[in-house]
Amino acid sequence: MLFWILVAVLTAAVAVILLYPLLRGARAVEDTRAGEAAVYRDQLRELDRDLAGGLISAEEADYARAEIGRRLITVSVAPITDRKVTKHHRLSEAFVLLMLPVVGLCLYILVGRPDLPSQPLEARLENPGNDMAILVAKAERHLAQNPDDGRGWEVLAPIYFNTMRVAEAETAYRNAIRLLGPSAARLDGLAETLMATSNGVVTEDARKVLEQSLQLQPDNPKASFYLALGMEQAGQAAEAKAAFEALAKQSPADAPWMQLVAEHIAKNGGQSPGGAGQAPGNPTQADVASAESMNTGDRQQMIQGMVESLDAKLTEDPNNLEGWLRLVRSYVVLKDKDRAVGALKRALAAFPAGSEQGKRLLALARELDIATEGMTE
Repeated sequence: MLFWILVAVLTAAVAVILLYPLLRGARAVEDTRAGEAAVYRDQLRELDRDLAGGLISAEEADYARAEIGRRLITVSVAPITDRKVTKHHRLSEAFVLLMLPVVGLCLYILVGRPDLPSQPLEARLENPGNDMAILVAKAERHLAQNPDDGRGWEVLAPIYFNTMRVAEAETAYRNAIRLLGPSAARLDGLAETLMATSNGVVTEDARKVLEQSLQLQPDNPKASFYLALGMEQAGQAAEAKAAFEALAKQSPADAPWMQLVAEHIAKNGGQSPGGAGQAPGNPTQADVASAESMNTGDRQQMIQGMVESLDAKLTEDPNNLEGWLRLVRSYVVLKDKDRAVGALKRALAAFPAGSEQGKRLLALARELDIATEGMTE
């Protein structure tokens, strides 16, 4: 019953909002005409005073009185012609009052569930379905009643992390580790949470957690990568390069993280075995030798193909600053300014203009005389 009361109240409120301009418009017209009539009557009285005071002659007074009277009559009879407008407003008001609830009710019958009984919070918690918010609320209520349920904390921790509730994620990971004991997965999750709190920086606390994870699982690629990243962030290029190269050696060649590892190896002055560290789009020695034996047209076509290949790889994996820099420069060299501008926009979508990477992209744009209006917001 409460639902239908709310529906009626909302319908009435919408009707008032729609009718207000019609009602206000009619009153405004009537007020305007009444004001005009009052002005003309004041002019007649003032005319009589001027005549009595000898300011105007009787002939002038008669002429002016006739003109003012004509205008007054025009204003006085005007409301009779406005009855059509008033009638039109009445029809509009009736249409709104009748059609609004009828249309709303028909739509509700088509897409709504009038037969569905109301469900209080208790019932929704018992049958949450696929509602993630209800599932989280149910888990939180369970943990409030059973704070020593380590499995519950372990399930809730990554959900908190993925929804950017970083503080709650850290608490959940620490509770899971305290109750269930440390494991590589739990420690890695806690380390990532600590890094998220520090905007991606591998802090001292995160480093200790990662080292503990690596002790439990020496071939843990995630912990190894983050530890190497921490060395890179600390300015230890040689140590970082060695750590990334060690990770590359122990990883399968088709591991999904190998491309990122190769980029960091190149960034720190090295190259991984088998050319894995070569950035996408760069020519190999065989490509260079083949290009030297080509004519100009074939060479241009080969370069175009390599640039398009780099473009496609950056579309799949945009987190590659060096690749974007090469792509923008390549399009400028190929005299394709439009695609250079497009590549710059896509690069700035991956690396915002306010970041260090974004500033490098904008600096390159200035160097290549590429307009950046609207890209720095």
